[in-house]
Amino acid sequence: MNRVILLLAISVLSGSLLAQESPRTKKAPHVRIIQGPKIELARQNLTIIRWTTNNPGGDPVHYGIVHYGTSPGKLLETAQSPIRLDPDHASAVFRVRLDNLKTRTTYYYRVDSIEASGERDGLTSGLSHFSTP
Repeated sequence: MNRVILLLAISVLSGSLLAQESPRTKKAPHVRIIQGPKIELARQNLTIIRWTTNNPGGDPVHYGIVHYGTSPGKLLETAQSPIRLDPDHASAVFRVRLDNLKTRTTYYYRVDSIEASGERDGLTSGLSHFSTP
């Protein structure tokens, strides 16, 4: 009897967990940045960069990526942060934290995004910069 209850509980829980998985949505034909990128927070050793795109669709999980460095021609550092798309929203907000920055230094950066599968969303921002305090 206990085994039947256990199997029933596992079956019910498995179904409810699967129901909470975000669905794959239709991919946008063209992903574009509609706001930003801009500095959301700047501290001595860290900065958060934020931008908004139209909803790229596809995998429910995407990663915002910032390529950055102290020379505009050498963006050798990379930071990324995951987001979960809401299929009911027309846009997606990406926020990426850059850590261990040097004080009083100018950094150059570009942003883009990828699906959890690694497929690029097909956008790259122009070159921007910021300076740490």
